[in-house]
Amino acid sequence: MKKKKKKVNAAILIIGNEILSGRTQDKNVAFISKWLNLNCGITTSEVRIIPDVEKTIIKSIKTLSKKFNYVFTTGGIGPTHDDITAKSISKAFKMKYGFHKEAYKILENYYGKEKFNDGRKKMAKMPIKSKLIYNPSSAAPGFITKNVLSLPGVPSILNSMIENCKKYLVKGSKVHSKTVNLFTVESHISKNLEILQKNYKKEVDIGSYPFFRLGKIGVSIVSRSTSKKILENVNRDLIKIIKNKKIEILKV
Repeated sequence: MKKKKKKVNAAILIIGNEILSGRTQDKNVAFISKWLNLNCGITTSEVRIIPDVEKTIIKSIKTLSKKFNYVFTTGGIGPTHDDITAKSISKAFKMKYGFHKEAYKILENYYGKEKFNDGRKKMAKMPIKSKLIYNPSSAAPGFITKNVLSLPGVPSILNSMIENCKKYLVKGSKVHSKTVNLFTVESHISKNLEILQKNYKKEVDIGSYPFFRLGKIGVSIVSRSTSKKILENVNRDLIKIIKNKKIEILKV
C-alpha cells in the first residue's frame, strides 16, 4: 500500500436501473464503506445511485473524481447491452476504449476459445490504459482509471475482489466510533449535543439516532473521530450531561 495520508475520502457510485426500480436491493455500499474504513482508513463521504444512462454516468464520474480522493463504481461492467460503465468512463476521461490486452487474455483462458463469445469479449473492453482489479470468482476483472475503481454489481463477486483494490489506495486514518444508548427522546438532549458538537468542532462528528426498544423510546448517541483520545473526552463530557439530566443508560 502507498504512503499514509491523514484524511482520505471516497464516493461510491451505484450504477444500475435495477437498483433504482427496487428490483434489486443494494448490498455493496455498506460492505465497501466498512471495508474502506477498517482496512484503509478511508471515509465514504458520498453515495449516489444513478441509471444506466451514458450522459449521467459521465457527468457523475467527472464531478466525483474531482471532489474525492477515490470513486468506487459498482455495476455496468458485464456482457449485456446496458453494461455501459466502462465505455462511459472512457469518455469521461477522454481515453481510448477498446480491448484491454491482459483482460482479454484472462477471459479467453477462462472460457476457452470456443465459448469466448461476443458478450464475454465485451467484458474485456475498457479504457485500454486502465490497471486491472483481479477477480478470483468469475475471472472478469474490474479496473482502475485514474482515481476511479470499477467493480461488478454482484455482491459476492465484488466481495471477493475488494482486497485486490488495496494496492491502489493511499491509506488514511481509521475513524473510530463510540455509541451510548439512552432511554430518552432526542428533543430532551438535542441542545446539549449541539453545544458538545460546537466544543469539539471538526475533531469529532456527533450524531443521534432514535430507536424503540423494550417498550421504550430511546436514542443512540454516536461519536466518530480519528482520535481515540478525543472520543474518550467526548464520552466523558456526554456522561456528565446524562447524569445531570438523570437519563437512563441502556447497557448492551
